Amino acid sequence: MSKTNKDLKTGMIDIGFSEKEANVYLALLELGKGTVSATARAAGINRTTGYNVLDSLVSKGLIRVSGKEPKQEYVTESPTLIISLLKERAKKSQEQLKNATKIVPQLKSIHNVGNRPKVKFYEGEAGLIDVYEDTLTAKETIRAYATVDVVHNTLPDYFPKYYKRRASKKIAIRAIIPKTEASIERIKHDKAELRTTCLIPSDEFYFSPEINIYDNKVMIASWREKLGIIIESEEIADAMKKIYELSWEEAKRLDKKLKTNRKTPKMV
Repeated sequence: MSKTNKDLKTGMIDIGFSEKEANVYLALLELGKGTVSATARAAGINRTTGYNVLDSLVSKGLIRVSGKEPKQEYVTESPTLIISLLKERAKKSQEQLKNATKIVPQLKSIHNVGNRPKVKFYEGEAGLIDVYEDTLTAKETIRAYATVDVVHNTLPDYFPKYYKRRASKKIAIRAIIPKTEASIERIKHDKAELRTTCLIPSDEFYFSPEINIYDNKVMIASWREKLGIIIESEEIADAMKKIYELSWEEAKRLDKKLKTNRKTPKMV
């Protein structure tokens, strides 16, 4: 092989050709056209390998087949097609890079490294439904901070059915809920929907995100930001459960106070 061809071969390998592809392509360029046997011989490879390499170059559009067996020959296209091939490859790489930037954060969120918590993010209304669907896997009573108005205004058709499905699975829930007209209406269905509710003053403690704690998970649903998060960690879930129990005791006191104030007649 001449020095020029050696340099060309090195250059072709540098832009992504395999050594055998470079040998075959250069041999066929010099031949102009050739059978598998003639091309393989000129490239210094066996006939079987020649078939495979020629097929690879055909698939890339750099050579074409002329005639039919047994007189089938291979002909090189213009070498300028190499530039088109590389441009197309670069375009595809950019698309792949763009897609990678979207999915890598999600892949990282499910990457289990030792005992590190798993954090999964869900976006949009479909994503928020996904996090609520996960609560239907609960093996214990769900501890919840919730605001009825927000979730029902966003997905009015989803939640009544969700409550029934949760109850049918015998998954109970304890809920700390700001007192609003919607929550007062909802607690009328507590027994049927396996829910125990403590109402708290909405003027002091109104919040829009919902937090569910169950098994080894903490689910956060932000309806305002259209973002759902599930943190899977036994340690974090245990801490959140204990904090919830403290909140529950205070919520019971506030709920009792609200009921007492409602029953106490106004002084004239």
